[in-house]
Amino acid sequence: MNKTVLFLSVIMGVVVLASNYLVQFPIHYNGLSEVLTYGAFTYPIAFLITDLANRSFGKEVAKKVVYFGFFIGVTFTLFFSTNFSDLISIRIAIGSGTAFIVSQRIDVFVFDKLRNKYWFVPPLASSINGSVIDTFLFFSIAFYATGIPWFTLALGDLAVKLFVALLMLVPFRLLLKTFKPV
Repeated sequence: MNKTVLFLSVIMGVVVLASNYLVQFPIHYNGLSEVLTYGAFTYPIAFLITDLANRSFGKEVAKKVVYFGFFIGVTFTLFFSTNFSDLISIRIAIGSGTAFIVSQRIDVFVFDKLRNKYWFVPPLASSINGSVIDTFLFFSIAFYATGIPWFTLALGDLAVKLFVALLMLVPFRLLLKTFKPV
């Protein structure tokens, strides 16, 4: 594994860990605590990382970045953010792992299928698909039937993820010059 791929994998793990930690904290501002957590702002960076790896090294390397990032993120989440006596904390870890691996694999697939379209189509389409799947898988696994307003949190989270996915097009475009396409 070359240094760039290792770097992307480690950053992916850090993003997953940060997002898993931050999703536990609703935003208590202007009544947003029922619809938004801080994790919504960090997680879309995972799609940027996957898309850069996919564009630069191809889908097989992108999958490796996803798996390595998954391993790092979930392992550290289990050790540092999971309270094993708290069922919701365990469900967050399970939901995170499941949603991450499914949504990132879909992101890699969609990006690869759209690879030859105009530069912004693959990262935007793959991030939108991945974000929708990730959001609803995660929130339903982590919070369904807990009394936590998971559906409204999922909708708020998704709205921010979609907005951040648009914003991530700027660094994606700028980093295309750093990461050479296959």
